[in-house]
Amino acid sequence: MNKHILHGLCLAIGALMASCQSGTQKEQNAATPKETATARPAKPSESGYADVNGLKMYYEVYGQGKPLVLLHGSFMNIPTNWAHIIPMLADRKVIVAEMQAHGRTKDISRDLSYEGMADDVSGLLKHLKVDSADVLGYSMGGGVAFQMAIRHPAQVRRLVILSGAYAHDGWWPDVEASFATITADMFKGSPIQTQYDSLGNDPAKFPDFVKKVISIDLKPYDWTKEAKNIKAPLFMVIGDADGVRYEHALDLFRAKGGGKMGDIHGLPKSRLAILPGTTHIGMIQRTDWLIPMVRDFLDSDLNTAPPTF
Repeated sequence: MNKHILHGLCLAIGALMASCQSGTQKEQNAATPKETATARPAKPSESGYADVNGLKMYYEVYGQGKPLVLLHGSFMNIPTNWAHIIPMLADRKVIVAEMQAHGRTKDISRDLSYEGMADDVSGLLKHLKVDSADVLGYSMGGGVAFQMAIRHPAQVRRLVILSGAYAHDGWWPDVEASFATITADMFKGSPIQTQYDSLGNDPAKFPDFVKKVISIDLKPYDWTKEAKNIKAPLFMVIGDADGVRYEHALDLFRAKGGGKMGDIHGLPKSRLAILPGTTHIGMIQRTDWLIPMVRDFLDSDLNTAPPTF
């Protein structure tokens, strides 16, 4: 992939981070007092650091109700990925955390891996005394969410994957090839670098941060068999201009009972959506579509019987 295009992609990630935070503030400013009080929590009910697997993992908890864990994408953190989404889910107990080396969770002397991050999330739920939760992951967080359902199935009630893959070749070939060419210079001057510096990190170590985060996608991985055997109902969402191949999502959906006419055979417990006009980076801006669909999936009794007339 052309390095100028990659540089633009990295800056777009940074712009997305900035726009999500800005959009949240605009929504809060436009809300009525009643909406602000009931649907827009100003601060977490709980926050802190959980000691898990040698890591001091930063987390926040919002609202009350059924627990829902949100897992952020590469280079992101709680405010940049979820600030505009948390208020829309305020009737739930929303648990958000920052993965190893991200945000306020400092790096440790350990390779970054989807499996390791999933174990960290599992440890966080135990720390919070949450037996099981719905788990939603975006991009890198989608890979962590897959591993949560594979490695810790008893802790996952339902699974939502936004623009995530369960095998390295689930990405379009040019996207997969681009990972090896990403460098810290591409993020120079972006909100990602600015925020990294603002959280007490050594600016000189920013290149190491970028190198470590991208390292998880430089090693081939394939959880196809395990993903198809996940017991939890699964909702996979990609964009029609995403980095994830359509066939990748369709293959898993078919394995989870899709590919049949529901009026005859009934509905599968799992779901698939391909959002029109939606890129990988733009996925989490599609809240007007995403939130109602995610809510419906999480709240549904997932009755599989064919409809009656």
